Amino acid sequence: MLRSLTLCILAPVLTALGQSASPSATFQPHNPKDYFDAAAPSYDFNDAALKPWHLKATYQTYDDSSAPKEHGTFEHWWVSPQIYRNSWTRPGATHNVWHTADGKHAYRGEGVLDYFEYALRSAILSPLPEPAELDPSKYRLEQDSVKISAGALQCVMVIPLMPQHGRIQQVPLGLFPTYCFSAGTPILRVEYSWGSMVMAFDKIAKVQGRYLARQISIFENKRKILTASVDLVEGLSPQDPALIPPPDAPSSSTNTVQLASGITTGMLLKKETPVYPQDAKDANISGTVTVQATIGRDGGVHDLRILSTPWPSLAASALRCVSHWRYKPYLLDGEPVEVETKINVIYTLGR
Repeated sequence: MLRSLTLCILAPVLTALGQSASPSATFQPHNPKDYFDAAAPSYDFNDAALKPWHLKATYQTYDDSSAPKEHGTFEHWWVSPQIYRNSWTRPGATHNVWHTADGKHAYRGEGVLDYFEYALRSAILSPLPEPAELDPSKYRLEQDSVKISAGALQCVMVIPLMPQHGRIQQVPLGLFPTYCFSAGTPILRVEYSWGSMVMAFDKIAKVQGRYLARQISIFENKRKILTASVDLVEGLSPQDPALIPPPDAPSSSTNTVQLASGITTGMLLKKETPVYPQDAKDANISGTVTVQATIGRDGGVHDLRILSTPWPSLAASALRCVSHWRYKPYLLDGEPVEVETKINVIYTLGR
């Protein structure tokens, strides 16, 4: 059995979720991966068989004391896997990306999105791990249940393979990405990660046969970070003007480029120093955590994933600090593009 890292933090969220869980046909998983295999078709909002649709959500960010900070809007227009648009708008920042039938990607924006604003898109449209994150040669899956007032959630943690230190204790539940499903169903209710981050999915609805959370809440420990509500889901005309980028919006046939970590280091504008976890110090653990990251067209960081780590808590520490980094946008032929890169976060004892 996995040990819960901070079940007291999860309890209020999970209790509320248990009271509003949506019914679904039961299934009988035989191993942890069965949960993802069963859930994947019901969370595929990029299936070519879907009809064109439009989604609008409003979100609220919060300051360090959980007081409301800024109000924003996220919208998604989708016609096919090749033709779609994502848009974020809030005071001080706008971010619009169009993907068009000719294979080009247009962008217009100003300001920088926060890591969790970026995360809202995947939380709504693709909350499950990517297939590469379930590769058994790089990751292992561990399952446990979390009891709540209305029953239990079945949770699966995706753990990167680490050096086999004899001192490594059992990994606490939620230190690495942990996906919790309603018992007997493939409905995702909670994602727990970094040892303190909770993303709760509520008011589950069916949209074209897929599960869509109409309410999402993100917490760090007991501090509220972001809440969102899906206010509108409707059909869409393939000729809707919203799908056409403005003539002056920069466009490129390249959506994402791969850059070596040495190049992106020179683009870094804002860097936070990671906190060295006490348990790693006590175990005399040092080394490098390698993180795969996407740097957005605005220079913000999103889509973080651990590639390797010498110790569990070092991974959580690295993800937390890198999520706050900011980069100079990378220009290709004079236009900003997304960058995929590897970031090495080094932990040295005695510093």
